Amino acid sequence: MYIQQSDVLRGLSKEFVKTVMDLAHKEDHKRGFVLFREGDRASHFFILLKGRVNITLGETGHTVYTVDHAGDAFGLSSLIGRERYIASAECKEPTKLLRFSTKEFEKAIEADPVNSLVFFRRLAGVLGGRLFQTFKMVSGAAQSESSLSYGTGQVMESDATVS
Repeated sequence: MYIQQSDVLRGLSKEFVKTVMDLAHKEDHKRGFVLFREGDRASHFFILLKGRVNITLGETGHTVYTVDHAGDAFGLSSLIGRERYIASAECKEPTKLLRFSTKEFEKAIEADPVNSLVFFRRLAGVLGGRLFQTFKMVSGAAQSESSLSYGTGQVMESDATVS
């Protein structure tokens, strides 16, 4: 994957992307490796190169997002001023990724206001897209709960008796 294809790095200058890539640490992880847990200090963000990572919430580990496309960024809590991750991330198959220190990245971004603006616009777009996916998922679940079929495929419309 050519790194400028990453959603959050698309549109940035080649020089800035080189600066960012100099900060990257390439990592390989086995299936089951936990990158971070909900509540851990948010000090890194990641870009997937290959594999699959589930982002989960709560003790039950409900999957809210699956990172499975090369270039997908995650661990974004660290980029939006949160001190702690709001979810957990676990590798669901052998995974290759880039890990970035938020502190180092913030120094690079502060030194380049033009690319900084482009980056944060891209980041807002990524987060907005995920929020929209969540709205669709929640509204679909709400619809299915309000239209019970009792396993027959037929929806019960009301309890009123027919005359």
